[in-house]
Amino acid sequence: MLLSLKTGLLKVAVIVSAAGCAFADSEPYPFDVTSISAVDGSITAKFVSIGATLTELWVKDKHGEPLDIVPGYDDNTKIYTDYGHPVFNSVVGRYANRIKNGTFTIPISNDPPADSPGTFHIPTNDNKGADTIHGGIYGWDRRNWTLVSSSPMSVTYQHIDNADEGFPGTVVAFVTHSVESGQLKTEIHASASESTPIMLTQHVYWNLDAFRTQTGSWNDSNILAHTLRIASSRTLRTDSFNVPTGDIVAAEAGDVMDFRVPRRIDARWDAVNGVCGPGCQGYDDCWIYDEPITGSPRLSLWSDVSGIRLDVISDSPATQVYTSNGLSVPRKAVHGGPGLLYGPHAAVAIEQEGWVDAIHNPQWGQDQIYGPGRDFVWSTTYKFSLVQ
Repeated sequence: MLLSLKTGLLKVAVIVSAAGCAFADSEPYPFDVTSISAVDGSITAKFVSIGATLTELWVKDKHGEPLDIVPGYDDNTKIYTDYGHPVFNSVVGRYANRIKNGTFTIPISNDPPADSPGTFHIPTNDNKGADTIHGGIYGWDRRNWTLVSSSPMSVTYQHIDNADEGFPGTVVAFVTHSVESGQLKTEIHASASESTPIMLTQHVYWNLDAFRTQTGSWNDSNILAHTLRIASSRTLRTDSFNVPTGDIVAAEAGDVMDFRVPRRIDARWDAVNGVCGPGCQGYDDCWIYDEPITGSPRLSLWSDVSGIRLDVISDSPATQVYTSNGLSVPRKAVHGGPGLLYGPHAAVAIEQEGWVDAIHNPQWGQDQIYGPGRDFVWSTTYKFSLVQ
């Protein structure tokens, strides 16, 4: 049944990962593309099973031309084999973003003891082994999700995490991607066999100009002129490794972290130097939403060049905005080809998620421990329109 939902073909070659894992020849090929489209032709999205990953997203610009507004690979196997890949548009887990020292306790604490029955150690894979990011060395973005069902306008994947990367218990997760007129919606539901931290996100990178400049050139395309609005007056202070220190910072009107009034991403580019760490220019920060969950957008992004506007509606309490400060990956052919790079600031990742590393900061009152009787749910809708 699953084979007919993909392509009806069975791939017999065994694919071996960098970690020595193999996809059995009896499984559906994990890089087959599933395409879904709105009935009115306003949006088309394509996915592969690895990471339940969005590989292409086509929406129409102000001239009615369809544009692919997310980065990725022409060869989707690189999602799995390119160890340095920047998590292009995958579902990230079991715990997105950073975990200080790759260590946590249940119950949570500010300073986990090195060894105790309630202490867990996750492989560190960020900042030269200083912390863990996006679930560990082989997080959910590098796991083969099972295609459960598909239709012309939706696709559902399942992933079973059997205590991978040192997390406690087994987590069973389902993600459904669906489209309708002018919007993409992603919903995630996860249940755990025992108490464990869960914080999931969809790690989508955006360039609403499809990586073209105003003159139509591919060179030096970036998102610095995109306009951003975030309904947030607070951010989490981070250390030099971008790990939260526990302090919550209130934004002052018009300062470098204040996007309550829409403005260009680079509007305070002189002041943003070093925000993402020593010698780094750009944002890589967590904003805490002020507005309640009402079904209205709490984050918006648009480009006057393409005329495409994105409004994000989510049940997450926070968002991480990353201006791809260290990005360096060959482009898809549709974006100019591998002779050009997705370079620094070529795209902006906008991750709807919980408060980063709340499992080390019980004073925040953010309960990110799930288990029997308490499931994790996550829903985000990306609505597209034209700039008025």
